Amino acid sequence: MAVKIKLKRLGKIRSPHYRIIVADSRVRRDGRAIEEIGIYHPVQNPSRIEVDSDRARYWLSVGAQPTEPVLAILKLTGDWQAHKGLPAPAPLLQPEPKADKRALFEALTKDGGDEPKGEAITPKAKKADKKADEAGTESSAPAESTEA
Repeated sequence: MAVKIKLKRLGKIRSPHYRIIVADSRVRRDGRAIEEIGIYHPVQNPSRIEVDSDRARYWLSVGAQPTEPVLAILKLTGDWQAHKGLPAPAPLLQPEPKADKRALFEALTKDGGDEPKGEAITPKAKKADKKADEAGTESSAPAESTEA
């Protein structure tokens, strides 16, 4: 019996979350699992990845084959490198908290920022002026002769 480590999809239509499971390779994607060894929530920011490292390493040592998405997750957590005897990856980076946009805006406006200082350089042309210009260019055009 071939055993695979794969993802089992759960959740709503546009908010998926997955469980990392060990299952027979012939079982459908969301079918019966031998064991659940972790979770993966890709929609959260940052993505939430939790893997039971001991169980993942055990299943890899007895010959379970991870699917491509699970292999990528195991490489991020370092379990794949531990199984293969490779050097451990850098720890997962937590994103820096986002700066408060309102505070940045207030800081820029306090210093003067890039606020306009006066009226526009070119005044807006009025519709009447445009019509007069168009009429003037049409009347000054040379008339064509119709002599034969």
